[in-house]
Amino acid sequence: MMFNTLINDTIRLSELDATTQDVVLETVDLYQAAENCMDTLEMSAKKHDVILKLEGESCKIRTEKGMADEVIYNLCDNAIRYNNKGGSVTISVMPVDNQIVLSVKDTGIGISKEHQERIFERFYRVDKSHSREIGGTGLGLAITRRIIQAHHGTVTLNSVLHNGTTFILTLPVQ
Repeated sequence: MMFNTLINDTIRLSELDATTQDVVLETVDLYQAAENCMDTLEMSAKKHDVILKLEGESCKIRTEKGMADEVIYNLCDNAIRYNNKGGSVTISVMPVDNQIVLSVKDTGIGISKEHQERIFERFYRVDKSHSREIGGTGLGLAITRRIIQAHHGTVTLNSVLHNGTTFILTLPVQ
């Protein structure tokens, strides 16, 4: 199972890197996509004893089908996996100064300063000793960054070790 996921993520990243691919855009409500993601990850959150919260309002962007879901899922899945028992994940979708800001904030283990610049690299893991038990391919954040860049957006990170992490995605209103 893990091997198939690794192959699929590697192929997905290669597709995103290919600039000749035809892209069909559709209007997507990021708030609705976040609600759908919460539904999808509800069982995982319960298993990890993590509460999911959603804040904000309807904000629409033009994107390729599934890309918004993929980005939100990658960030929320990580926020659940690297959280503490009894912790929370808060997704926020808000219009700010002619942009859309989507953030995913967790109360988890955090990321130390020395690792923060590298976490968007392919296959990079902060804690290699727990990779097998936590799961994942090490490609989710690389895929997320590539998708946001393709939409002329930015992704930033605020994290304090043992105090949680917030990923902030800023996308232009189109």
